[in-house]
Amino acid sequence: MTREDTTERPPVAASTAEFCGEDERVQVLAAYGAEALDDDPELTAIARFAAQLCDTPIAFVSLVDRENQRFLAREGAELLGTPRSMSFCAHAMLNGETMVVTDATADSRFVDNELVTGDAHVRFYAGAPLVSPEGAPLGALCVIDREPREEGLTPLQLDGLKVLAQTVMRRLAGRRNELAAGQEANESARRLREIADMLPGIIWSADGDGKFEYFNQRWNEMTGLDRPKEVGDWRPVVHEDDADGVFASWQKSLTGGEPFESEIRLKQSDGNWRWMLSRALPFHDTDGNVARWYGTLVDVDDSHRESEGRDLLARELSHRIKNIFAVVAGLVSMRARKHEGAKEFAEELNSAIRALGRAHDFVRPMEGLKGEGLRGLLIELMAPYADGNGRVEITGDDCRIAPAAATPLALVFHELATNSAKYGGLSAEGGSVAIAIDCGNDDGTADVKWRERGGPAVVETGEEGFGTRLVKMSIEGQLGGKMERRFAAGGMEVDLEIPLASIRA
Repeated sequence: MTREDTTERPPVAASTAEFCGEDERVQVLAAYGAEALDDDPELTAIARFAAQLCDTPIAFVSLVDRENQRFLAREGAELLGTPRSMSFCAHAMLNGETMVVTDATADSRFVDNELVTGDAHVRFYAGAPLVSPEGAPLGALCVIDREPREEGLTPLQLDGLKVLAQTVMRRLAGRRNELAAGQEANESARRLREIADMLPGIIWSADGDGKFEYFNQRWNEMTGLDRPKEVGDWRPVVHEDDADGVFASWQKSLTGGEPFESEIRLKQSDGNWRWMLSRALPFHDTDGNVARWYGTLVDVDDSHRESEGRDLLARELSHRIKNIFAVVAGLVSMRARKHEGAKEFAEELNSAIRALGRAHDFVRPMEGLKGEGLRGLLIELMAPYADGNGRVEITGDDCRIAPAAATPLALVFHELATNSAKYGGLSAEGGSVAIAIDCGNDDGTADVKWRERGGPAVVETGEEGFGTRLVKMSIEGQLGGKMERRFAAGGMEVDLEIPLASIRA
């Protein structure tokens, strides 16, 4: 009495006609890059377990190409492969189920096979097909015995061999996915290189130590030189006036892992020099170390020369404005000499003109930059009244001022200083002026406190002179601020509130 086997067995991937043609099948096989899996430890373990499971001395993981079969893994034999004409697996891979040959000497397909008639002495064979997801037959996981086995394999052995074949395919799929990912990455890198070569600027990369690894084609086109590998290779194309500074700056960025930026003159292939904006950014790894540098050089020669032209024009205009101040002051002095009573007024007017000239020099300097802050402007304006003994003290933080705000500010503090020198703290021996600046107010204003000490007693007359009106007009009218004046016992006190937007605009 026999018992019907109702065990549900694992499915085996079936080959499809579309991929059974040799050209299509071999193309799919090539996608696995199987040569890299020779003696793969995982496949070898599968072959060993297959032999143990089926109680056979020999097992192979076989892939079949046009002419040969290749054994990626083996157990119980040293054979690396055979011609396809001798391959049992070439037949097994086309089956929808595991192919079992109980006695090869009695099978017309294999009776004359050299593996049967020769020293290999193959008698029993069982092979589970290896089929790709597309349906391309690739080879087989097979077990071999040198003795016939009329009983073949048990259901458990058949099922186990199929499961192991699926495991083989998962390992092959992993290799295929690796190759596909690598090819995709290479293709992506190729496209990026093509894009980089089309960009107008020079693009480069370096390792964490600053060893250059990549330059786009623009380097060769622009300089006519081979791509540099070391920093020193840049020397021939960097202008000698820029070289020391830019290389020192780059070394500082390289050491500190900080972004780099500099304008340099780069020698072109035609021998001309062009201004380039050079930038480099560090890329940090998970430990915070610089792993790579990415840099660009962008041609800014036209804009640089335009900027130089504007600077030249600005210097020329500044010179002409200074000349106008001198001419006006000269005219005032000449006219005053003809009118005896106007000399004092003329001197006051010339003093104001000189203050405006100092303010102009501060924000539009003729030679070098003097400053752009309110504190620096006050130091410049109060310099004629400071004697080095603390008569003028300027404290507090600073705030940037724009050229448009310099003129009204200069008039205000010049007027305050002139009045103090005539009637207040600066008019007496030992008198002083303290100016405190606070530009950090939350309401967006700059507060300036003017305090005079040690001068003669000041009496409020209730009248506003021209100077007071000028100060109010400058603060309230031009700058949109507020002014409060007090005649305290110690001396004149003035509080100014000026919107930061007006100062910086």
